[in-house]
Amino acid sequence: MSGNITRRGQHSWRLKFEAGDRDPATGKRATRFLTVRGTKKDARGELIRLLAEVENGSAVEPSRITVAEWLRSWFDAAGELSPKTLERYRQLAEQQIIPHLGASALQKLRPAQIHDWHNTLLKCGGAAGRALSARTVGHAHRVLHRAIERALRLEIVSRNVAHVIRPPAIDAAEIRILNADEITGMLAALAGHWLYPIASLALATGMRRGELCGLPWGAVDLETATVRVERSLEETAAGLRFKSPKTRAGRRTISLPASTVETLRAHRRAQMEGRLAIGLGRPDGSDLVFARADASPHPPDNLSRDWRRAVLSLKLPRVSFHALRHSHVSALIAAGLDVVTVSRRIGHANPAVTLAVYAHVFAEANKDAAAALAIEAVMSGKR
Repeated sequence: MSGNITRRGQHSWRLKFEAGDRDPATGKRATRFLTVRGTKKDARGELIRLLAEVENGSAVEPSRITVAEWLRSWFDAAGELSPKTLERYRQLAEQQIIPHLGASALQKLRPAQIHDWHNTLLKCGGAAGRALSARTVGHAHRVLHRAIERALRLEIVSRNVAHVIRPPAIDAAEIRILNADEITGMLAALAGHWLYPIASLALATGMRRGELCGLPWGAVDLETATVRVERSLEETAAGLRFKSPKTRAGRRTISLPASTVETLRAHRRAQMEGRLAIGLGRPDGSDLVFARADASPHPPDNLSRDWRRAVLSLKLPRVSFHALRHSHVSALIAAGLDVVTVSRRIGHANPAVTLAVYAHVFAEANKDAAAALAIEAVMSGKR
């Protein structure tokens, strides 16, 4: 096999090379052409790579499909994605990926473009040209990576260029964690508020918003002080639905501290009184722990909205509801629990995920060990 390089412009080169098996009739190989931007050294390296792919059989047939076309076609056929995930992926693609990379041919996408795309998003990738956080850029990067990985398995591309360039590192400040004094003050301010029980359980277990909203009383054992996570409530534009955990690790049993057990007992009594007052009767195992007054599911997005309102009206620390999960993890780490134990308790599929998200917390654990005292679950519950 052979190939050559011809200059097309100041920083443009045309590669010509033989590709594929020989034609039985003519004995010749098919000839392919590709334009590469950069130095001659860059062009030579690309030619060597392409010839190696032809030699080892990993070369793919030329395709003009663009990044935008591939993303949208993948979404339309992505049966392995949950409705909520698919909704979020479409949003990220339409807002952060397609405006910048959508017109590029999927097969011609290069690592340098991924690098430049990251920088653009970090500087002005949001609405009205505002900067995006490294966390949001990372989410968009993972969507692109997963889409290209699908194309790689179907032999539409020969490599995943999104794997070559890593997403930007998340600034530790992006993960807001409540310290011991803030947790104490927040719980005191919430006393008597309907959000107090769910916030207490979130702090004591690190459960996700959807897991809390989808929790039935049948999964709570106040005698053994445990709660089983077996499903979550998902909210999409199509409505609400219960879904099973995505991974085996997501299905887990979490031990509860005594204070949280008492909080749940009081919450159950209050819920029972409210149900009896409107003729619903006593709650059974299928009834939700945290439901609306009419016993219907409480939408996760409404929980976030109500939390934001409570934060403002009660002058609580300006954090999202998800920060309660982060604060639980921080307390576990400060108490000296290893990453595997922490990962199992919060339902991560792999300890590496826990390390990636909370690396800075592990690094700072010795400096903020007092945070562990704010959550009794750290002392009595390690499952």
